[in-house]
Amino acid sequence: MLILSRKVDEKIKIGNDITLTIIEVRGEYVKVGVEAPKNVKVFRQEVLDAIQSENKAAATQSSEDALRKLLG
Repeated sequence: MLILSRKVDEKIKIGNDITLTIIEVRGEYVKVGVEAPKNVKVFRQEVLDAIQSENKAAATQSSEDALRKLLG
């Protein structure tokens, strides 16, 4: 993991297309702006975890439903 120190209004570039800008630092909270192409999905980790959990649950449910149909 690369760890960088930045101040408000300073930026971090990721590749040619992604820019992170430190918007605000208040106590233990940091606001970060993300500029990325529309085809790049940007999620907070907890949101991504929830999406993946829901997808797994839906896939499991679909498999169970298919198995029930096969077994009658």
